Amino acid sequence: MKFTPAKSPLTGETLESLTEKLRTQGEPAFRAKQILDWLYKKRVRSWDEMTNLAKPLRAWLADSFELMPVTLVLNKQSEDVTDKLLLGLGDHALIETVIIRVPQEGVGVEHSRKTICISTQVGCAMACVFCASGLAGLKRDLNAGEIVAQLLQVCYREDARTPRARTELASFDNIVVMGMGEPLANYDHLIRALTILNADWGLGFGARRITISTSGLVPKILKLAEEDLGFRLAISLHGATDEVREKIMPVNKAYPLAKLIPAVREFSAKHGRMVTLEFILIAEVNDSLPQAEKLRDIARDLHAHVNLIPYNTVEGLPWKRPSITRQERFADVLRDARISVTLRREKGHDIDAACGQLRLKTEDDRADATHPAIAPA
Repeated sequence: MKFTPAKSPLTGETLESLTEKLRTQGEPAFRAKQILDWLYKKRVRSWDEMTNLAKPLRAWLADSFELMPVTLVLNKQSEDVTDKLLLGLGDHALIETVIIRVPQEGVGVEHSRKTICISTQVGCAMACVFCASGLAGLKRDLNAGEIVAQLLQVCYREDARTPRARTELASFDNIVVMGMGEPLANYDHLIRALTILNADWGLGFGARRITISTSGLVPKILKLAEEDLGFRLAISLHGATDEVREKIMPVNKAYPLAKLIPAVREFSAKHGRMVTLEFILIAEVNDSLPQAEKLRDIARDLHAHVNLIPYNTVEGLPWKRPSITRQERFADVLRDARISVTLRREKGHDIDAACGQLRLKTEDDRADATHPAIAPA
């Protein structure tokens, strides 16, 4: 399903596209930079706050653009200070954005390192069997403005939390495109959004701190390799052999490891960047020592970093996380081979932080409210 908003989101405009639209109204080119400064640097919440613009121009902007195309529906915070933002779109669809905090020794929560995980689609078509995002299928792609707006919503929240945020263009350390959806399946909107986030006239967020995650769409990986952009790449691998990967990731049937690994190698060679292999550890599925050995060989071949992620339980799905002992044994196979590896500890389990969980629960609650169960006579 395609969603066409009544007004274009201002957050989806580049400096060039906004300049051209203003030109048709007889406005000078420098107005575009002023408007984007109000949006990204000063982070205003209404057109009337753009005080150096004439009232007729503000009225035209209000008639032509949506200033903020996503709204905060719910903010759940876990005991480990992971935040999940449930955001509503113009068509009442829901998406999720997660703030993952890693407290630093000797400083408070407000100075913790923050990674923002953003979504690119409503739902997902990849049908990975362990993931909540795809349980209801793909609803639609996000437009570039909706992708960018997630970061502004995080900025609004952080601005309110601490004075430090107001002195910075973006009060977080990393952006990972690992939320709901397959980012490379929404390629054009993704690249436009990340260009806006990266640009000096946008959020000015460094490309080296932005990571795009994909389940393995080989043609799009090769296309991304040709882009003159410095974004990092992560591969949602989750299986070190075709046999295991096909059981849990249908995409492997179209793009098995024999196609995926050379594409990743080409991306790495062209950009000179270490790629990351994401590997969710699922008990009795992919957590065996032979899988660890195969993963070790792939990581060594690609000179890749490995993120081992113990499975976050999803209601209605049968999968479990391995014991801590089994997790450590798996990681030790990589460590012993001097592979760069991180074994993550659970984040946000108490607020359903796995991708898509909070959205599904909220949609179920909405459905129950709209169609309440009929009590027996």
